[in-house]
Parts: sequence; C-alpha cells; structure tokens
Amino acid sequence: MPRRGRTERFMIGVFDSGLGGLTVLRKLADRFPDVSFCYLGDHANVPYGNRPSETIVEFTRLGVEALFERGVRLVLLGCNTATAVAAKRLQQSWLPYSGWAGHNVLGIVAPTVEAATQTPWAVTTPQYPQKFNSDLIAVFGTTRTITSEVYPEEIRKRCPRVEVIQQICANLAGAIEDEAGREELSGLVKEGVDALLEQTLGTIPDRAILGCTHFPLVEDLFRKHLPSSTRLLSQPDLVADSLEDYLARRPQYLGGYHPEPRMLLMLTTGDADEISNRARVFWPEVPPFESIEIGFQSSQQQSR
Repeated sequence: MPRRGRTERFMIGVFDSGLGGLTVLRKLADRFPDVSFCYLGDHANVPYGNRPSETIVEFTRLGVEALFERGVRLVLLGCNTATAVAAKRLQQSWLPYSGWAGHNVLGIVAPTVEAATQTPWAVTTPQYPQKFNSDLIAVFGTTRTITSEVYPEEIRKRCPRVEVIQQICANLAGAIEDEAGREELSGLVKEGVDALLEQTLGTIPDRAILGCTHFPLVEDLFRKHLPSSTRLLSQPDLVADSLEDYLARRPQYLGGYHPEPRMLLMLTTGDADEISNRARVFWPEVPPFESIEIGFQSSQQQSR
C-alpha cells in the first residue's frame, strides 16, 4: 500500500542498470504525451552483467521499491539483464508479499517474445499455427542476457520448432555509451552479424531481435549488415505497443490524477551531472538527472 502522507502521482516507472533504458523511455514519452514517467538508472552499481544473480535481483528490487516510494504504481524493467535475471523472481516471490498491493512490475522480454512468436505471453504452450513455425530467429545481446537463455527458452515454449541462434556483442553497448565513431560501431555490429551468420551456416534469419536497449541507437547498422530479408525487432517500439495494450486493459495504473504539465523525472544512483551529460547520447533533449540513494531501503524492507 502507498505510505501515508505521500501524494500518489500515477506515474509509470522505468528502471535500468544504466542508460540503455532511455531508448525505451523516449519512445514511451512520445507514445504517451499525457503520461508522467519516472526513470531510475542504478549507475552506482552498473554494469549488472558481471554480478551474481542474487545481487542483480536485490539491486533490481531496491530500484523498483524506490520508484514505488515516489508514487509509481507500475514499473517497467527497461533492461534485458534485470528482466532476464530478476523479473520473474520479483513478480512471483517478492511482490505478492511485499506490502505493495496494487503495484506491478513488467519486463522487457515479454513483448519481444510476443512479437517474435506472434503469440501472447500468457500462452505458454504451442498454438496453431505457431506450433508449425520453423523460422530461424537471431538474437543479439550482451553476455549476461545471452547466457541467461531467456529468449530461446521463452520462444521455444510457444514455438518449439523455431530455431533460435544467439550472438554475444560484448563490446557494443560500451562503445555506444563511450560515443565511439560510426566506423568503429559499424565494425562491431558487422563482427557480431558475421559471427551469427557463421553459426547459421548460410541460412538467413527470418527475424533478428536486438536484445539490448543500447542497440536501437545502431539499428541502421544492423540493417546495413544483416540480409535485407531479415526483419528487425527493436525493443522500444515493441514495448510501447505492448504497454499501450496493457494500459487499455488496466487503466488503474494511470488513475485519475495527471500533473500539469506532465512530469519526466530522471533519477540516478550515480553522479547527476555526469549522467545527465552521458544520457544525451541516448536522448539529446533528456531532462537533467537528480541523484538519490536507495541502499538504505534494504533494512527497511527487512523490518516491514
């Protein structure tokens, strides 16, 4: 339940370990011009990819709860690693017993898998005609997302005859954040695409998932180096479509109170000035960030 004395703003939250989720937030802000959003990047603990699973779950929980504390009722995990490692745990093992009734956490994997399989997330067994689908789906992502096997696992639940080929693009996200030149970025994308096509033994993928929220910034380079017949699935558009449908069915997450003008509140656990400057790579008009601390909430959670 919301804490007494707090004003509920009916914002939607977006949580990420860093800055990649800004590609999703930017699309959501464009799609929902009357909705307020609160973004939280856990830059004090980024990157998540080399951390133990239990640590990722705890950091993600703290971030989600920090957004709940600010009046957010619905949080989208705009991070593939946090979604792959923590989303199910938070949804099933934490949220029902946390005291946050009427709140929810969504991940970024579900709308991506829905688009890849043309099957609703709630459907976890093969359905006609998808069960006869024998397409080849490529997945590009960071090391932790790929090694989690979340995309092959979830896709094959719905379309068991689909072949899923994954490719780690280990250095691409970091190069994007470091504002590497287009030639360097193109080389990294080509390296990943060539390595994946070696795995397929010449078979052209029917669809390719860009399974990192940094990658939409170089979507044109993936388009350049992938075969022209391969359809690209880029997460910001997929997430916006999915959220629009979700809110149409669950309007309680918007409520009846909307601040005027709408708010775009940007929070970071890191240095606000530094993060504000770096964020402009992802969104040139991004509002400035504000620094917060969230680690103290761990002891609060244990005492509730």
